[in-house]
Amino acid sequence: MTEPVLRIAHLYADEMNIYGDRGNILTLQRRAEWRGIPVEVRAIGQGPSPDLSDIDLIFWGGGQDRDQELVFTDAARHKVQAIQAAIDGGAVALAVCGGYQLLGEYYVTADGKRLPGLGLVDLHTVPGSRRNIGNIVIETSTLGLDPPTLVGFENHSGKTYLGAGLHPLGRVLRGAGNNGEDGAEGVAAGNIFGTYLHGSLLPKNPHFADLLLERALQRRGPTRLEPLDDSVEMSAHDSVRQVVLKR
Repeated sequence: MTEPVLRIAHLYADEMNIYGDRGNILTLQRRAEWRGIPVEVRAIGQGPSPDLSDIDLIFWGGGQDRDQELVFTDAARHKVQAIQAAIDGGAVALAVCGGYQLLGEYYVTADGKRLPGLGLVDLHTVPGSRRNIGNIVIETSTLGLDPPTLVGFENHSGKTYLGAGLHPLGRVLRGAGNNGEDGAEGVAAGNIFGTYLHGSLLPKNPHFADLLLERALQRRGPTRLEPLDDSVEMSAHDSVRQVVLKR
């Protein structure tokens, strides 16, 4: 039987690719290929959206403020229906930093301009008075991850607030998270995941990468990934966790 091809859409690969976010695509690609699963990565930029109905996983990262404004405008004009249709069809979405903010209803820039988001999740982002920069560790509780922690690096001044009934990706053990106030970090809404964790996120959190892969492949049928030797990756994870938490 032929192995299914994992199809990944990398949205705004040129505009939204700071702090090593492209490493998340490479991690997903390699972890699938190491298991014999072919991968096709489609870079999707500005302009009318192509058909995403056969896409299994959608990713977009963070960008500079100028690029982010261009992306917000383009996404709201061209990408909403295609992305929503893909997610409705079972695709997984991972969005980091600026991409995370784009998931929501709106984003307010530092100079007060309100930009419409994709409206995929009930959240919004407003400017904060300080920039949150540094390593961050969060603890998940609803994803069944082992270990339950995720590590990364945050660099944002935006303050994101989740709507009623939404669950964060995790609770902050050290760092600012969504807004530095409520202890929440990111969002987990069905197959939509948003987070401020750069670093990049997935190389040091292989257990989360595999969760995304399993969910993405399940739209083609029940899937259980064979385990890999993650000793190197988890050593990096544990080193960050121990340094940040000092335990």
